[in-house]
Amino acid sequence: MFTIQWPKLIRGALVRRYKRFLADVRLPDGRVVTAHCPNTGSMRGCAEPGRPVYLSFSDNPKRKYPYTWELIQMPDSLVGINTNTPNRLVFGSLSARMVPALAGYTTVKREVAIAKGARIDIALGDASAVRCYVEVKNCTLVEKGVALFPDAPTERGRRHLVELARLAADGYRCAMFYLIQRMDAERFSPAADIDPKYSRQLAAARAGGVEIFAYDVNIDLAGIRLNRSLPVAARGLENN
Repeated sequence: MFTIQWPKLIRGALVRRYKRFLADVRLPDGRVVTAHCPNTGSMRGCAEPGRPVYLSFSDNPKRKYPYTWELIQMPDSLVGINTNTPNRLVFGSLSARMVPALAGYTTVKREVAIAKGARIDIALGDASAVRCYVEVKNCTLVEKGVALFPDAPTERGRRHLVELARLAADGYRCAMFYLIQRMDAERFSPAADIDPKYSRQLAAARAGGVEIFAYDVNIDLAGIRLNRSLPVAARGLENN
């Protein structure tokens, strides 16, 4: 089973997240350090001051902020907030044939160009050609057992859906893969109340042949690994 092992983690308490990429964290010795926050979303529901958080540390002298925020402890689950993790985890899991519906390919490649200035996260195929394109999205928002994406309006996310629909129309198999970096969701739905344009675009892409996968994870203080496929709720996928 493919697993991403965390670097050594340092526990603290979140003071605040600000300027999108920064977070102040109080360490057990009372010091407050500023950590890099590798998440461009709103982090709605998983950035509450006072919550236990876990940081990694780099001794690279070129880094302005040596600490990186990796996890937050929510009431029912740890949550991975680093948006670099989903692509690594899905790529490794697909390479290890851990997703049955996407296991019938011999090559797995990352960051594949599909047009000038446009890339898709993962391409599956064989020695002769690409057969399937997969775009990966990080999901950290869970409300009443429903994992929701996006947590803020995303024009970039809509562009990815348009590109996938175009590739599907050209005869390629295409999929959206939502990686839920927590363990307290029972199903997935687009967040129509947050970004109705994205929801409509996803519905149009699905109608055009783009498949939708949603997986949660097993996550603890040692590492993170793919867990189970979650049902995709119809809510928000009406193509209107």
